[in-house]
Amino acid sequence: MLVELSSGITQGFLSPLLKGLTETLRVTAADLNWISIANLLSSVAFTPVLSRMGDLYGHRRVLRWNLAIVLLGSVLVGLSRSFGVLLTGQILQGAFAGFFPLLVGILRNRATTSPDGAGEGGESRRGISFMVAALVGGLALGLVASGFVARTVDSPTAALWVPTAAVGLALAATWRLLPESAHRPGGRIDWAGGILLCLGLVAIMLGLGMGGLPGWEWDSARTLGCLVGGTLVTALWVLVELRTDEPMIDVRMFRHRNVVTVSLVTLTFTFCMLGLQVANPVFMGTGAAEHGYGLGFDPFAIALAMLPNLLALALAALAAPAVAAALSDRLTLVAGSLLMAIGYLVSLTWHTSMLPFLLGTAVAGVGTGFLQHSTRTLAVESVPHDRTSVGSGINELLINVGGSLGAAAVLTVFAARTPAGAVLPELGAYTTSWTICVAVSLAGAAIALLYRTPKNVEGQK
Repeated sequence: MLVELSSGITQGFLSPLLKGLTETLRVTAADLNWISIANLLSSVAFTPVLSRMGDLYGHRRVLRWNLAIVLLGSVLVGLSRSFGVLLTGQILQGAFAGFFPLLVGILRNRATTSPDGAGEGGESRRGISFMVAALVGGLALGLVASGFVARTVDSPTAALWVPTAAVGLALAATWRLLPESAHRPGGRIDWAGGILLCLGLVAIMLGLGMGGLPGWEWDSARTLGCLVGGTLVTALWVLVELRTDEPMIDVRMFRHRNVVTVSLVTLTFTFCMLGLQVANPVFMGTGAAEHGYGLGFDPFAIALAMLPNLLALALAALAAPAVAAALSDRLTLVAGSLLMAIGYLVSLTWHTSMLPFLLGTAVAGVGTGFLQHSTRTLAVESVPHDRTSVGSGINELLINVGGSLGAAAVLTVFAARTPAGAVLPELGAYTTSWTICVAVSLAGAAIALLYRTPKNVEGQK
């Protein structure tokens, strides 16, 4: 939980600072979306390799190096005085995506089970719910800590050191305290598959992220080259994995209906959740008097305003195992997506008033909490013990891909709706982004209806 707390702080500390960074680093609000994209793309590269290494060489051993990489990135972020250095630090910080799969490997390996193994599911589900809650708690703590530092310390970049303190503490405290996994299946890392997957996904995300910007028009050679080239490399990766004895990711799993359903729901909810992580804080920090829209909050007020969403998310994640037991996994997935759609619709309709806007973010947070827990749990339960981290890693990979797609979509909207020479976009950039998220969430609810409860689970019930 301490490691996930540090992960949340690393992911959440920047939100209250984004509006101020447009002036400190001399960048536009549209440019700030590249912070999310760079961070998410690096997570795509780190996750499959770290997950597989954990299953092969020991989850604790790999987690130590994982924490060290994130700590190095956090130090670079703290030292950054230019946008390029900040992006470099964010790329290294993207390795935090390996935390959850490695921790799930430790959790599932040490789970208390009955002699016939029947108790493992409930134990693992409760453990995952606590880790998701710790992650969200870290997001809230990161928001408040960086907002407080930004308000009380003169230096405009002092709050950039918040994740360094958090990750450093996690590394020091867990160096000996975390147990090592007892079971290691042996095998090797599929480096060819890992490299092809990273190259393919990064190229596609780059084309989507830059598409529509000057020099990156949708019909330009570089944009089409990234999209078409990335698609071809990803297709080659699938062929390589099908012919590999020990693939990085067993693509044959995607022949199963439930695996595809959970994967698509993961893409839809993270598209919205991570796609708006820049847009909403910038909206809150924009003053209506100067720009005609926004809530006019300072960094600390932005941090407090984001707490209803995070508190609702954490409580929903803790309640998700009981909700799934009472309703079913399928209805929990459907409910989560519908609640996200309702929340974004409320924010879209009443964004001129603070309380309705924050209520909308809280409703969306409940839906996100259900989906955070359910998709992570179902992804882990779909693979054998010796691939626990890989199963969780696939889900984390999809979280990052969905977030990259969402961030790229919002970046495109913001770039199109930002007047020449202006730093902030028109109000239409936000309303369009919220409308897109309503539609994507509704699509997620429709997809979730395709999930079917496995027969062995039905028998247990």
